[in-house]
Amino acid sequence: MTVTYERIGAAAVVTIDRPDRRNAIDGPTAERLNAAYRRFEDEDARVMVLTGAGDEAFVAGADLKNLESLAGRIHLPEGPLGITRLTASKPTIAAVNGWCVAGGLELALWCDLRVAARSARFGCLERRWGVPLLDGGTQRLPRIVGLGRALDLILTGRVVDAAEAHAMGLVTEVVEDGGALTRAQELAELIAGFPQETMLADRRAAIEGGGLDLQAGLWLEARLGGATVLAGLAGAQWFAAGEGRSAAPA
Repeated sequence: MTVTYERIGAAAVVTIDRPDRRNAIDGPTAERLNAAYRRFEDEDARVMVLTGAGDEAFVAGADLKNLESLAGRIHLPEGPLGITRLTASKPTIAAVNGWCVAGGLELALWCDLRVAARSARFGCLERRWGVPLLDGGTQRLPRIVGLGRALDLILTGRVVDAAEAHAMGLVTEVVEDGGALTRAQELAELIAGFPQETMLADRRAAIEGGGLDLQAGLWLEARLGGATVLAGLAGAQWFAAGEGRSAAPA
């Protein structure tokens, strides 16, 4: 199998497993990635951790030696790589080792959080071969790092290391080599331990509000958050009783 799905605690760990191709994605791999996503949505795992097998690469993009297997996927609702035009209903974390470039960068951008090993490298390397960004990179990258920095990466195709990626806001956290998956799983357990109803509403408001003007975004927040007011009142009572302090989930 080129994509594996493993339930570890509260997380579904989805691994793209083609180390001989630096985990580059061809058509069959994209289909299996989509199947793993649908399984995550259907099951009770609270967080998806997405990673690549081995230390050499997270994902080195589309498999340029088998690009024809992706050609028919350009206009699919889920995107060429299987998930990049979809929005997960639950949190997602990328655990990044090694090369995270081209479509691999777009997959990492699809995730809510990105934990990177110190030796990880990021870039829009498809620029070098005239391959377009078709898996959300032109839309998510500016939303995450700002238009100026996004255009720097998109236009030049240059590679940035984990430290620079962290400084520009592309990476959430940098850890020592070999520790990205462990740290991503720790974050997954932390997130899974919080009261879910309000957290998921806040996450949805942040994601869906990104393309709205301020007033429309505020009303979206009011609608989604307001629907969880009973859970919020219960949380306030937990706090009054002494729970949830010192950053511990209630």
